Amino acid sequence: MSESIRVGLLGCGTVGTGVIRILEENREDIVARLGAPIEVVKILVRDPERPRDPIVPRELLTSDPAEVLDADVHVVIEVLGGYEPARGLILDALARGHHVVTANKALLARHGGEIFKAADAAHRDVIFEASVGGGIPIIRTLREGLASDRIHALYGIINGTSNFVLTAMAQQGRPYPEVVAEAQQKGYAEADPTMDVGGIDAAQKLQILVSISFGIAIPFESILTEGIDRVTAADIQFARQFGYTIKPLGIAKAHDDGSIEARVHPTLIPQSAMLASVNGVFNAVMVNSHALGPVLFYGQGAGMMPTAASVVSDIIELGRNIQRGTSGRLPHLAFHPQHTSGRVHRDADRTRCPFYLRFNVKDQTGVLSRISGILGDHSISIRQMVQDTSLPGEPVHVVLLTHTATEGDVMAALKTIETLDFVVEPACYLRVEDLQ
Repeated sequence: MSESIRVGLLGCGTVGTGVIRILEENREDIVARLGAPIEVVKILVRDPERPRDPIVPRELLTSDPAEVLDADVHVVIEVLGGYEPARGLILDALARGHHVVTANKALLARHGGEIFKAADAAHRDVIFEASVGGGIPIIRTLREGLASDRIHALYGIINGTSNFVLTAMAQQGRPYPEVVAEAQQKGYAEADPTMDVGGIDAAQKLQILVSISFGIAIPFESILTEGIDRVTAADIQFARQFGYTIKPLGIAKAHDDGSIEARVHPTLIPQSAMLASVNGVFNAVMVNSHALGPVLFYGQGAGMMPTAASVVSDIIELGRNIQRGTSGRLPHLAFHPQHTSGRVHRDADRTRCPFYLRFNVKDQTGVLSRISGILGDHSISIRQMVQDTSLPGEPVHVVLLTHTATEGDVMAALKTIETLDFVVEPACYLRVEDLQ
């Protein structure tokens, strides 16, 4: 048997404990695949005395990062989360000649360029399968499995909390605040759920997917990002009337002029679409490429064991490289930068898609003609329309589906419409993707 692959673990919370569990429970299969065992040498934790899962070897715990970074290890695994001290510890690990596995999507989305540059200088690898989609092998698929193909677009349900909330609202007719409270109770959402329901977590993940799909590093703060908090039960019902369901999507598309669009928001998609059946906390990414066409990757996007499975798979990949004395076999973001010049981030105002528009207006004559006239002035044509019934004198909902329109035109039209004296409240707008 070959020499063991020695690893140091930075963090031993839910994912870190799962890594130790998989290494123990799947030991024989791992040795059979790698040809050597994986040995955890040291584990960094905040409090070594805190009660933990019995599977965690207490003799390996330390609160001193140097005991991990200075240990005789091949790979350092970062599952601390957050920006610091994770960023500094990863850079130190690379400087000491260690390879790195991380599940930290927030860190990679903000500091990935710095980390990958340091890894290249040290001739070491940073691998990050668990950063997007939990146990779904989407990173490795995009970097290697689809290396021969040209990706046109991807659509991802990449935040389980948002998907859980919209699923419960649609299937059970429950209000948004109640479902968010349940998600918090079940551990799907934090006490402050903004990162999830506000789309920030999905934008960080989409930034990583865009980088390895199209060879362009877009700052995740520049990605159009909208949360699900403005979706109401009425919107879900109207969408159903039109034949759609509402899902929290991360969307990226390549255009012929070299521009790449990237956006995160609740989206109407056909009820017949594959992504429409992805419910609860499950994640899925649909990739549409030149040769393969559409393909769907589906599974558990978070949790101890799914995420840990991806982390351990990364260790195995690095272990194979270490056994052969190689690194840098793949560019960290799948593309050689000198061959991706000319690719730019498309401004959000240039996004083109159909729109769902809901207006709450006073029940009076001339409303529809005024709204449709303003939309027409901005080159927006109406595809379908419904109007709900109300008591005499009460406001009514006028709901439209448009044909394909430009984001900038729609926003300009809505700004004008909202100044009209019969409009009761700002319009609700949602984008539509027919996924064809």
